[in-house]
Amino acid sequence: MQADAILPVGTYGYQQVDLAFLNDRAAQFRDQVERRLSGDLSEDEFKPLRLMNGLYLQLHAYMLRVAIPYGVLSAAQMRRVARIARIYDRGYGHFTTRQNIQFNWIKAMVDTPPGVFVPAPQVQVRHQRQPA
Repeated sequence: MQADAILPVGTYGYQQVDLAFLNDRAAQFRDQVERRLSGDLSEDEFKPLRLMNGLYLQLHAYMLRVAIPYGVLSAAQMRRVARIARIYDRGYGHFTTRQNIQFNWIKAMVDTPPGVFVPAPQVQVRHQRQPA
């Protein structure tokens, strides 16, 4: 979906400035994940970076939280979310009471390409930041 396009009623659309910000953040987090995988960042150094991007380390697995603007997903966005669940999780995610989706069994970072951990601006969803 292109920014500034006419959208169906009730659908949130990012503006060009939003997309530029998301693309910059995606590139930044992709670099941070790659640096963690290569050993350039320790887990202690990586922790605040992953938390700011909705990636949490739980007891048995990583959990990825994805924000859904206003709780509305297009078919293309839902397909992207389903693909992440199918390939990188156990085939499902959990919708939260705050209208986000969580993947509670996201595969270990060493088995998962860095791209799964970055926001998906092309489908206009983003990782959920940890509350301050």
